[in-house]
Amino acid sequence: MISLVCTLAPLACGALLAVTGAGKLFGRRVAQQAAGTVLVRVLGDGRRAALALRTVGAAELAVAAALLAVPQAVAPGAGAAVLGAGFLGYLGYAKATAPESSCGCTARDEGPIGWQAFARAGLVVVLGLAACTADGTWWARIAGRPVASVAFVLLAAAVLVALSDGVDRLWLLPLRRMRLEVLGHPLAGGAAEVPVAATVELLERSLAWQAAAPVVRSGLLDHWDDDGWRILRYAGVHEGGRGARPVNVLFALDLAATVDNAPRPAVRVTVVDDTTDEVVQVALPAAAPRTLLPLADPA
Repeated sequence: MISLVCTLAPLACGALLAVTGAGKLFGRRVAQQAAGTVLVRVLGDGRRAALALRTVGAAELAVAAALLAVPQAVAPGAGAAVLGAGFLGYLGYAKATAPESSCGCTARDEGPIGWQAFARAGLVVVLGLAACTADGTWWARIAGRPVASVAFVLLAAAVLVALSDGVDRLWLLPLRRMRLEVLGHPLAGGAAEVPVAATVELLERSLAWQAAAPVVRSGLLDHWDDDGWRILRYAGVHEGGRGARPVNVLFALDLAATVDNAPRPAVRVTVVDDTTDEVVQVALPAAAPRTLLPLADPA
């Protein structure tokens, strides 16, 4: 069984890296995805962050091609393990320094870094190390033991799909809804009772709010709830290559989140042109931690 897994590991790892690498290298929304990652803070520019994502995507595709073409060689498996270890380090750094950022791992999801991203990176390490010990080609193994090989491939595909951010809503949301129906909502009275003022208070304590502060020019103008999120709209002005133009700054927070149950909330930020309704690519600067004001001595 171990020999079967090790021989088929290049196929599973190669398929995973091919999908994620192609998304980064050829994705149309890579620049937008990069703007939400910690790479902007590290590299200081959204274009550099997007270039970094595309470069990593090209490396993933190269390793995937080597895994699929020469599965018996040690180098492709070692390369995959190194890539996975690098992903884990990057995710750990991003989670520690900018927990509200997205990872850009698949170049499709804008949500904050979750356990799926860490699990995918860890799986790449494991599969890469297993591929280093392959004692044959995956196509020969499939031809020799078709039933067991197909079962492994289907199991690996199911695991990879379960770890994909884009299909969360197909299985994770129904599971969460079922849990709420069985166990009840963690907030007494339900999420609908969380007042808008509590959501605004939570937003104004977030790094996302501090980072977007240079763009925002108004107080809260509008708000609405949609699919578990509370959207807050502010007016703003964006200074870009086309000069200053009015924009709407939209923040999205968990509808049920408050300062009590979500001290480090995940906040989505979108800037929309007020005239054309186009999404404006804004590289939000890294927000400096607020300094507490000193307490005056009693007279």
